[in-house]
Amino acid sequence: QVQLVESGGGLVQAGGSLRLSCAASKNIFSIDTMSWYRQAPGKQRELVATITSSGDTDYPDSVKGRFTIYRYRDSAINTVYLQMGSLKPEDTAVYYCYVFDHFVNYWGKGTQVTVSS
Repeated sequence: QVQLVESGGGLVQAGGSLRLSCAASKNIFSIDTMSWYRQAPGKQRELVATITSSGDTDYPDSVKGRFTIYRYRDSAINTVYLQMGSLKPEDTAVYYCYVFDHFVNYWGKGTQVTVSS
């Protein structure tokens, strides 16, 4: 089982930056896939970034070039980060950390990001 705890959300002005963190309860280098999703009020949850165990990353067009998912090479740091830049009001949402590991889905409780215009 994997526990996930997100942090780093908050209120930021349009054009600003935030870094989200997702702390996992196991070695993240052994996890198949880690992702960030977001869900705005009245909308479906959507994928914003993915990193695989081999370090490959992927983003939807809506955030490509503005968001970066990364982790440090130090395997003792079981945290994945989402660096968000050039934030827009439409980026306002609850951001969730997601793990797919050994055929099981795990979700964190989410962290609120609010971008003011």
